[in-house]
Amino acid sequence: MIIDNFKHQQSAHCESGVTLSLLNHYGLPALTEPLVFGIGAGLFFGHLPFVKVNGVPGTTFRIWPGYIFKRVCSELGVKMQVQSFSRPEKGMAALDEALQRQQPVGMQSSVYFLNYFPPAWRFHFNAHNLIAYGKDGNEYLISDPVMESITRIPSDELQKARFAKGFPAPNGKMYFPVQTGKGHSIETAIQNGMKKTCFFMLKSPPPFFGHHGIRFLGKKVAAYPQKLEPRKAALFLGNIIRMQEEIGTGGGGFRFLYAAFLQEAATILNRPDLQELSQEMTVIGDTWRNFAYAAARVMKDRTGNLSTYQELGGMLGNLADLEKDFFTRLKKTL
Repeated sequence: MIIDNFKHQQSAHCESGVTLSLLNHYGLPALTEPLVFGIGAGLFFGHLPFVKVNGVPGTTFRIWPGYIFKRVCSELGVKMQVQSFSRPEKGMAALDEALQRQQPVGMQSSVYFLNYFPPAWRFHFNAHNLIAYGKDGNEYLISDPVMESITRIPSDELQKARFAKGFPAPNGKMYFPVQTGKGHSIETAIQNGMKKTCFFMLKSPPPFFGHHGIRFLGKKVAAYPQKLEPRKAALFLGNIIRMQEEIGTGGGGFRFLYAAFLQEAATILNRPDLQELSQEMTVIGDTWRNFAYAAARVMKDRTGNLSTYQELGGMLGNLADLEKDFFTRLKKTL
């Protein structure tokens, strides 16, 4: 029960990588991961202090899980099937049935239970995406986009990963294309993706989302020393870095990946101005990375010339200004 013609592709980010591999398998070879991420309007920002993930306020640099796949399929006219399950037994049986039909399957899972990850990578994060493309005995053949090569995982371990508890609960979610049809042209899909990202970053409800959310987080970080004891403040700060540099695969909270999208869009649309904006987004990504570096030094409380929590809050305020200006100008070009 192995899909022999499925090709593994290593990618920067899990959901855009899974989407790319599945759509390539179903006959859409012109896509690249940056195009998938951009068309899928994957870039985002949100900080929800009242939503705790592992006891830490939730911060995200990308759109909610499943949105990229759904949006790219919609733009390109691909009919998809998405399923969730109340019982693990039903979810595993449905996976086996799809593989029996020679359909590679995308799945949402928890990183913690993926035993092929190094121990340092395994923590309770329930929005990781991967592909099952076969079953051999009691093991599933897995194409995980962030891994260099294919791997295997025992059935019971994959079940734990697919039905992990916590937020967001995967509930055995699996998805795959079932039919390709006529959708928008790649040029129109690219522009629609840009427009949606501009909407998310400029018009999402304040204070939690978009550029408002970045500024909101800056105020929260500046107040950490007054509101939290030192260990907890460092824990909260460490989670921001993790979501930006580790979960935000490629670093800079996906800003480098979005810059690559703008660079490819500039060529496809014959728009030199998008090439210039790509370079600007790379600089914004570098600024986010500088924030992560300064935050790591504060978190570790090393001696020397340290940035303070107030200075970190100021850096985030500056990033909010940069992104508001950037997406305002990108919107005007469209």
